[in-house]
Amino acid sequence: MSTQISASPLPPPKERRRLRQSRSLTRAQLARRLGVARATVRAWESGRRAPAGAEGRAYTEFLGAFAPPTGPDEPSAKPVPGKPEPLTPAQAFDALYAFCAPALVRQTYLLCGRRELAREAVERAFQLAWQRWPEVARDREPAGWVRAVAYDCALSPWHRFRPCYRHPEPPPADPADRDLLGALLKLPPSYRRTLVLYDGVGLDLPETAAETEASTPAAANRLTHAREAMAARVPELADTALLHRRLTELSSRERLRASRPPTVRTLGERRNVFWTRAAIAFTVTIIGATTLTLRTAPTHYEPPIAPARAVQGVPRAVPMGPLSRDELALRSKLHGEASSGGERIEPTPR
Repeated sequence: MSTQISASPLPPPKERRRLRQSRSLTRAQLARRLGVARATVRAWESGRRAPAGAEGRAYTEFLGAFAPPTGPDEPSAKPVPGKPEPLTPAQAFDALYAFCAPALVRQTYLLCGRRELAREAVERAFQLAWQRWPEVARDREPAGWVRAVAYDCALSPWHRFRPCYRHPEPPPADPADRDLLGALLKLPPSYRRTLVLYDGVGLDLPETAAETEASTPAAANRLTHAREAMAARVPELADTALLHRRLTELSSRERLRASRPPTVRTLGERRNVFWTRAAIAFTVTIIGATTLTLRTAPTHYEPPIAPARAVQGVPRAVPMGPLSRDELALRSKLHGEASSGGERIEPTPR
C-alpha cells in the first residue's frame, strides 16, 4: 500500500525521536496532540511509515518548529509556498515554552512535591533560557537544557530556608496518589530524578545518564535501587509499566499551570535590568569608597606609640625616722654654710 509523503522535508527517523524527547513528550502525549494513534507515532519515528494527510502536515510542523537555526555564513533559503516562515527568537521561545512548560511543570512537581515551587522552577529555567537564547537555540536539545535547569532549581537545598516553604503543602486528594508521592519524595534526590526521567519522561538510559551527569552504569544502579525502594513502600509499583502509568496519572491530576510566554520573557528581562543596575550601583559604590580612602589616607608613615610600661627596680619609699648623731652634725654643718654654697676660688692678678 502506497503512502503519500509530506511535501515538507522531514529529519531522519532518529532525529524525529530526539526532537520529540527534547520537548519532554512521550509518544502517547504527542499522539493525543496530533489526533493519531500511538503506534502511528512509533511508525513515523522508526521510518516504517511516512507522515501523510493533515496529521502528517501537523507532525511536520511540530518537528520544524524547533529546527536548529542556520549559521551566519549559510545562505538563507528562499521562502517556499506552503512552508512556514522562519521564526523570530521570541516566536521560537514562545513555541518552546508552549510545548514544554505544561508537561515540565507536572514533571517537576513529581520531584519536589510542591505545586508553586514546580511552577516557579520552570519559569526560572525559561527565564535563564531567554537570557541565553542564542546558546539554547543552537543546543541539540533545547528542552533538555531547560528541563535540567528546572530540575536543579526544584531540588535546590536552599528552598528549605524560605519561610513560605517551611510547611508542607496539602497532599493529593486520592489516597493512592498520596502513597505514590510520599514514596517518591522519600527517595534521595539523585534516585528520584533518575526515576522521573526514565519512567516518567520516557528517556532511555544513556540520555538519563547524560542529563543526570552520571555514567550509564551509575544511572542504571540508581534506577534499580529507586524501583526497589518504590516497590518496598508500594508493592504494586513493582510493575514498571504500572509505575509509568501511575506517575503520568499523578502529574496529570494536579492543576498545575504555567504563566504565559510573554509574561515569562518580560519578567526575565526585568530581572536582567534589575541585576544590571544593581551591579552598576555596587561598582560605583566600590569606586567611590576607594577614591575616598585614597584621598583621606595619610601620605607618610607614623610609627605607633608604644604602650606604657611600669618602671621596675624603684626602691620603696620609707618613712622618716629619728636622725643619728652623725646626721645631726651634718645637718648643722650644712645650715651653717652660706646659702650660695661654699667659698669660690677667684683668680688674683699678678
